[in-house]
Amino acid sequence: MSSEKDTFKDYLPMVAMAGLILIVQVLALILASPMDKLGMQAVENPESTANSFYYIGFILAFTFLLLLAIKRNMKWGIQLTMLLAVGATIFYGFYPILYMLGINETLSSTLGIILAAVLTIVLYKFPEWYVIDTIGIIIGAAASAIFGISFGIIPAIVLLSLLAIYDAISVYKTKHMIDLAEGVMDLKLPILFIIPKKLNYSFIKDGMKKEGERDAFFMGLGDAVMPTVLVVSANVFVAHTGFISYPALGAIIGTLAGFIGLTIFVMKGKPQAGLPFLNSGVILGYLAGALLSGAPLLG
Repeated sequence: MSSEKDTFKDYLPMVAMAGLILIVQVLALILASPMDKLGMQAVENPESTANSFYYIGFILAFTFLLLLAIKRNMKWGIQLTMLLAVGATIFYGFYPILYMLGINETLSSTLGIILAAVLTIVLYKFPEWYVIDTIGIIIGAAASAIFGISFGIIPAIVLLSLLAIYDAISVYKTKHMIDLAEGVMDLKLPILFIIPKKLNYSFIKDGMKKEGERDAFFMGLGDAVMPTVLVVSANVFVAHTGFISYPALGAIIGTLAGFIGLTIFVMKGKPQAGLPFLNSGVILGYLAGALLSGAPLLG
């Protein structure tokens, strides 16, 4: 629980969490260009708003299947599915990096598969918090970059708005997102970031306490990925010179501002829906960056 005795040290894990989000965003911006050149877009028409609604429908269906599998105690099925998805996303992260380094597509693809397989096996055999966080950064950046180059400005804003509403309903109203998180926590997969409060914390041994004071802070990987989609989109679909556009920079600042707001509530000790804060922040930050730079507000 937050109190008047809270010190800066108490907030250090949240500062570290903000750092992880920033790392994901910077890496996603780096990955976006080679991914775009390699034609790794997830959809044919990035400017179609229909893609946002299709993706929301996919999330609802996938969430339902996960909850059903948890209810029927089919965690092995969840773990297998998640590990395959993790491996594939790790490959999508390394493949464009290797290509960007001048390695031809065939060799980049082969090396990417090998690296993805090795890291997935390491994750399965030794799911310690720093392994989960490291792999989480890789797949978070890769997923963000792919969706960022696949959703134009308007589709990205629509997607983030819908996800913020869904996240709020699933955490505060139906609470099924909390049940889902607790149900897959034992699988120790990189679907979340973990920042320990103590140096001797072990996720393998200690896990996530369901009662009493927890030994670590946890944040769903989606809370880093979803706002980063707009950061990448604002950098890909807004004409600019240099590494980053002003709207994308504004989106990064807005994400961090939203995270500060989220932190204030998290420190009170209750589960919070992250996307209403983060997505609102990134959208407002993007709009502010577009206004200040004179870029079109909606691409």
